[in-house]
Amino acid sequence: MGDILGTGVYALTGKVAAQVGGVAWLTFLLAFGVAVLTAASYLELVTKYPTAGGAAAYAHRAFRVQALTYLVTFAVMASGLTSAASAALAFAGNLTQVIPADGLPDHVRVAEQAHGVGGGQLSWLDSVTGNGLLVGIALAFILAVAAINLRGISESVRLNVVLTAIEVSGLLLVIGIGVWALSHGHGDLSRLTQVETSPGESPVRSITAATALAFFAFVGFEDSVNMAEETRDPARVFPRIMFAGLAITGVIYLLVVAVSVSVVPPEVLGSGETPLLTVVAVGAPAFPLWIFALITMAAVANSALINMLMASRLLYGMAGEKVLPSLLGRVLPGRRTPWVAICVTTLLAVLLIAGVDLASLGGTTSLLLLAVFAVTNCAVLVLRRSPVEHRHFRAPTVIPVAGLLSCVFLASPWSGRPAEDYRVAALLLLAGVGLWLLRVVMSSRSRRRRDEHARRPTPDG
Repeated sequence: MGDILGTGVYALTGKVAAQVGGVAWLTFLLAFGVAVLTAASYLELVTKYPTAGGAAAYAHRAFRVQALTYLVTFAVMASGLTSAASAALAFAGNLTQVIPADGLPDHVRVAEQAHGVGGGQLSWLDSVTGNGLLVGIALAFILAVAAINLRGISESVRLNVVLTAIEVSGLLLVIGIGVWALSHGHGDLSRLTQVETSPGESPVRSITAATALAFFAFVGFEDSVNMAEETRDPARVFPRIMFAGLAITGVIYLLVVAVSVSVVPPEVLGSGETPLLTVVAVGAPAFPLWIFALITMAAVANSALINMLMASRLLYGMAGEKVLPSLLGRVLPGRRTPWVAICVTTLLAVLLIAGVDLASLGGTTSLLLLAVFAVTNCAVLVLRRSPVEHRHFRAPTVIPVAGLLSCVFLASPWSGRPAEDYRVAALLLLAGVGLWLLRVVMSSRSRRRRDEHARRPTPDG
C-alpha cells in the first residue's frame, strides 16, 4: 500500500473531477480494474521467476531484444521522475496554504470559494509572484529529497514507513469528514451520477481520458516484485499481499473521491492544486487546515522519496551493467550512495518541475507505465511457452489479454489523452537514447585506444 498511496489521489482527484464531474469515482473504479488485470500478470511472472528486476527482466526473458529491455527500464525510471516532480508541485501547493497572506484564515478562503462567495483567493502565492514561487518551492523540495537520497537507503526506508502511516491517516480523515458533512446535510450525493464534460466533448471520451489520468493513482504495486528474492514461498505470499493491498487501496480511493465530489462541486475541486484540502475546509470549517496541509505534504513527500530513490538506483544499475556511461556508477566514499546518478535524476526532475504542469506530469507518468504494463502483459503470454517445474500463480489467459488491450487503449490517443503527455514522454525517452548513444561512443573510443595500444611494437620488438 505504501508504494501505491500518495500523490495520485492527493493531487489529481480535482483534475479528474474537473474532466468528468461527479462520476469521477467511476474513472477510479475503471483504473482500479486495469491495475488488477496487470497485477495478475505481474503475479504470474514474479511467482514463475522469483528474481528482482521487474518489467525489464520479464521483457528481456520474453523477447531477448536488448533495445526493448533498455527502453522498458528507462521508461520505468522516467515515470519515477515525473511522479516525483508532480509530488514536488503538490507539496509546494500545500505549503502555500499553511501561510496566510492577508490575515484571513486559509480554511475560510477555501470554503468561501467552494460556496461561490468571497474573492476565491486560495493562496497568498497568487497575489505575490504567480506560478514562479510555486515552482521555486517545488525545486527546493526536490533538492531536499536529493540530500536525503545521498545520505543513504537506510535513512530513506525508515522515513518511508513513517510517511506511509501519515498518508493513510490523511485519507481516512477525508473520508470521516466527508461522511460527517453529508450526514449533517452539507453536500449533494446526486452529483455522483452527474457527468460534466467540456463543450463538444463526448461523455465516453471524457471518461476514458479521465481514467487514463486516474490510473496514476494506482501505480506502485509493480514495485513489490523486486522483493521476490527476499520472500519465502512467493507463490503463496505474493498473490495475497498484492491483491489485498490493491483492494484496500481501491476502497479507500473510491470513498475519498465519492465524498470529495459530494461535498465540493467538481468545478471547484478541480480549480487548484489542493483538492483534498478543499474538502476538509468545506466539510469541517473548524478543523485546522494547516494540519491537513502538513499531512498532505508528508504524503507527497513519501511518493517523491520512493520514486527518486528508485530512479537513481535504476540509473546506477544500468551503469553497472555497462548499458549507460560508467560515470553514473560512481558512489560516495563511506556512504556508497550513487551520487552521480542522484545528481542526474535530480537535474531531470528539476527540468520537469520548471517546464511541465501538474496534470501533464501525472498523465505522463500514467502513459509511461501503461506502455510498460502493456509489454509485461504481452510477456506473460509469450512466456507461457516456457513452463517451469515449480508451482506458481497462473492467471486465466483472458486476463493478460484484457490487460494488454486496456493498457494499449489508455496509452493511445483514442482514449482522449492530451498531446502534452506524449511530448514529455518522448523528450524523456530521447534523453535515454542519448545516454545510451553516449555509452556506445565512449565504449567504441575505449576499444580503439586498447587496439592501438595492443598494436604498438614493444621495445624488445
